[in-house]
Amino acid sequence: MNTFVNDLKREFKGYNTQRFLKDLLAGFTVAAVALTLALAFGVSSGADAAAGMITAIIAGIVIGGLSGASYQISGPTGAMSAILIGLSATYGLQGVFVASLMSGIILMLASVFKVGRIVSFIPSSVVTGFTSGIAIIIAAGQIDNFFGTTSSGTNLIEKLASYGQLGFSIDGMTLLFGAMVVGIMIIWPKKWQSVFPSSLAAILIALTFHMLLPYEVKEVGAIPSTLLPDVRLFMDQIPWSNMQNLIMPAISIAALGMIESLLCGASASKMKNEPLHADRELLAQGIGNTILPFFGGVPATAAIARTSVAIKAGGQTRLVSMIHSLVLLASMFLLGPYMSKIPMAALAGVLMMTAWRMNEWKEIHHMFDKKLKTNLAQFFTTMIATIVFDLTIAIFIGILVSCILFIVNNSDLSISVEDVDFKRLDKDLKYSHEQTKLIYLSGPMFFATQGKIKQVLKASITEAEALIFSMRGVPSIDQNGVQELNDIATGCKKQHIRVILCGVSASVMNQLERYEILESFDNIVWDAIEAITYLDGIYHEEERSI
Repeated sequence: MNTFVNDLKREFKGYNTQRFLKDLLAGFTVAAVALTLALAFGVSSGADAAAGMITAIIAGIVIGGLSGASYQISGPTGAMSAILIGLSATYGLQGVFVASLMSGIILMLASVFKVGRIVSFIPSSVVTGFTSGIAIIIAAGQIDNFFGTTSSGTNLIEKLASYGQLGFSIDGMTLLFGAMVVGIMIIWPKKWQSVFPSSLAAILIALTFHMLLPYEVKEVGAIPSTLLPDVRLFMDQIPWSNMQNLIMPAISIAALGMIESLLCGASASKMKNEPLHADRELLAQGIGNTILPFFGGVPATAAIARTSVAIKAGGQTRLVSMIHSLVLLASMFLLGPYMSKIPMAALAGVLMMTAWRMNEWKEIHHMFDKKLKTNLAQFFTTMIATIVFDLTIAIFIGILVSCILFIVNNSDLSISVEDVDFKRLDKDLKYSHEQTKLIYLSGPMFFATQGKIKQVLKASITEAEALIFSMRGVPSIDQNGVQELNDIATGCKKQHIRVILCGVSASVMNQLERYEILESFDNIVWDAIEAITYLDGIYHEEERSI
């Protein structure tokens, strides 16, 4: 607590009217961006536009006020809506509210146990695949609203499959509004974006056309002028008997909230050159998501789109988040009747474009351009897993695949068989060493490489008097590797072939000593030159004794 107070003092040190005006302008700018996104993400979460507005307002005040940095702007996000749409279809809004409450508690516990640092271990290609998978879910989830079609099912696969039975009958006017919004957002000049966001402009134009044209299309619906709507969580209505079914969804919401908020903070911290207090951010997200259900809101996370706008608009302190919430609150009270008339297709168009822009196209292009096979494998695996499975499982699968690929890519044992090169030796040798073979090993020796040395020796060496194994490139060895070396040495001894090890690291030597196989080798020396010198002396003595 003292640390938080001290950070606040530093944040507002020297705060004056000039800085407040910057915060005020940034707050209005963020609100302009957040307005359409709040409405859209509320709908795409399986709730309604009002729930999205309430989420943005409460999150902006509570989470923004307690945040781990001055720049974080929280609210409903596309990634979170991808989880919630399936959850609401299965358990209804009350299930969403209860899961949100539980996720808030999980996030607070995560803060206490300081697990925020785990996010930094997630590979960037996994995050990119995760984001692209979410983008596909969001876009596919808006097909009905965009085209005026009808589908059924609780997940993406079921919904797409249902078109085979229900048909895909497009409503022309609905498609017109959706395409209009997409077109406006595409052609909207970038230089105008900071002053008047393309999404807001597109929604206003679509709303104007809708109010002027006599055609009926599906609308957003009533926007309540209260922060306490009828549909919200009440303590006496919590389905205690069904709580066990909501544990995994709650964990998914908490995991996504943690990942999205901390990744947003990591990106934004570079933009503003201000560090993020990860555990405090998790605590703020936890408190916010615990409170939101009692106001009828859906789970919230920090949002990079709104956060980056706040920074670029010159935001100074966390007041930007609170000001943006107050602007949204005023909009809900004053503009509610107009927002209720917004065509659903228009919001679907916003979400379609949002989904497209969510993809990290620069990173994806880099992976394909440079033919980064490992990164591409991580990307596609995570993306497909995100679409097919629960988002938390998708992240786990992505990390698991990354670990497996890392092991595969770094576990190859390179084996090179060479003859003695006298030009490289600064020594006067007495023996020809024509039947002395140097085997250079590079890489770990463990169960996955067992038998590889034997195969190479069988294929490359027909006759030999001595084998020198250079093991300077072997960082580690397990029981299987030790056993293979022992088998080679034992077999060579039966054929009167000398086996010498050189360049053995301390960790590998400890393993050899542990398994008591040092006596299997004729000698263990520092390097190949010393090994050749040792053999030269033996051969010379043998020749003299004949």
